[in-house]
Amino acid sequence: MRAVLVEPGAPGHLKLAEAPAPAPWSNQALVEVKAISLNLGEVRRARNSPAGTHLGWDLAGVVAEPAADGSGPKAGARVVGIKMAGAWADRAAVDANMLAPLPDGLSFARAATLPVAGLTALYALEQAGQLLGRKVLVTGASGGVGLFGIQLAKLSGAEVTALIRREAYRELVREAGADHVIVGERAEGAAAHGPFNCILESVGGQVLADALKLVKRAGVLVNYGVSSGEEATIRVADFFRAGQARYYGLYLFTEFGRRPASDGLSVLAGLAAAERIGVHIGAEGGLDELGRLAERLYNREIPGKAVIHVD
Repeated sequence: MRAVLVEPGAPGHLKLAEAPAPAPWSNQALVEVKAISLNLGEVRRARNSPAGTHLGWDLAGVVAEPAADGSGPKAGARVVGIKMAGAWADRAAVDANMLAPLPDGLSFARAATLPVAGLTALYALEQAGQLLGRKVLVTGASGGVGLFGIQLAKLSGAEVTALIRREAYRELVREAGADHVIVGERAEGAAAHGPFNCILESVGGQVLADALKLVKRAGVLVNYGVSSGEEATIRVADFFRAGQARYYGLYLFTEFGRRPASDGLSVLAGLAAAERIGVHIGAEGGLDELGRLAERLYNREIPGKAVIHVD
């Protein structure tokens, strides 16, 4: 089969090559991949992985062979799914509990944007509990997780403040539903709209240090990334004096022990099919262009999601 593998020196450190077809375990379905979306975490991993490594998390496609143990979607089902590695290919073996069926009308391209970005936003907001009438801050708001986070928080009845680095993305986050938009390299400007019951934080460094000061009493800051690559120096007293505040580290693949990916993906796919949440695809290409798009995503040149169509 065709697969995109790590190749140092190639665009994005990735190259289209031939690879052995997957051999599914009894609890895995064999999926004919139709669309893939890229995430910053895996794109960064490609730059630090040995040649020949097969990466890839997000996929959507058709079940070619159902799981032998009878679990999960049946043959011919249109599905969206997530893997810890190996989605960047024509075919993928996916755990049945990591797959969800697609509603009619939801395209493979739109569905492929949901797994990592959508599930991270959904599971992060769940840490805050009831959001009706409460305040949410989303940092890195023009990225895939950020845009889903804004929309899901608004659906829950929250007042949302978005932090972005570039003025050019102001209208994008406004259209996603942000009530307030802060442009800059720090989060201190968000104080005028806080404190916040929930903060979705993915930047790290000074933004994290600023955001910790903005958590409301009994609120929670959910940290799921460090896109700046910078360390944070914090005044601990600024955080604990809020009282009953929580700092929650979210690594998506460990969350599935709490709530299976199939469950969250079903929710997101239903919302997308009903057009209650939108999908912003900032760039598209074929499997042979994955490395080039990965390079652009690494350089933060793509707002929202980058999608690969697998012919």
